[in-house]
Amino acid sequence: MEEFLKGHNELVAKAKSCTLCAPHLPHKPNPIFNTSPSTKILIVGQAPGLKAHERGIAFNDPSGDRLREWLSVSRETFYNPRLISVLPMGFCFPGYKNGADAPPRKECAPTWHDEFHTYLKPKVTLYVGRYSQKYYLPQYRTLTEAVRTPTDTHFVLPHPSGRNNRWLAKNPWFKLDTIPRLQKAIASALSN
Repeated sequence: MEEFLKGHNELVAKAKSCTLCAPHLPHKPNPIFNTSPSTKILIVGQAPGLKAHERGIAFNDPSGDRLREWLSVSRETFYNPRLISVLPMGFCFPGYKNGADAPPRKECAPTWHDEFHTYLKPKVTLYVGRYSQKYYLPQYRTLTEAVRTPTDTHFVLPHPSGRNNRWLAKNPWFKLDTIPRLQKAIASALSN
């Protein structure tokens, strides 16, 4: 077990010092993720926004508030990597494109995710946003289709950003059906 933890910690240190995408980033690389081999829930997000880049903390903004509300967890629980780990598709803020955050850099997930998955064995995995869904669950043609088909071990969620308010309004079943099922799965994972 000690060797296992050492391996995870070495991987974290290596990933935190990654500069693979530096020539393509608008700021100095600042990989933002939070993992623990004992995690019960894994959130595979998109990429940190500018506020996360500046603060060094993922989901420390209104979209994080909404995500924590969806999960029905406190900030303390959310930021405890032994309970909830965050592993985005891109570890660094990718900049802007057409007035919105640019997509996660394509190099990041193939470079790091498989290695992290050797250490992370969550009870529930959440794929937040289209980029993580397309990468991990490409069998679904649309995000909506993927969100509609949760299992006991994974859920696909729209990004909790205010940009998705229109999607949420068009899909009231998400709040009525998916959120209660999600909260039940999260509570069960955290209680074991």
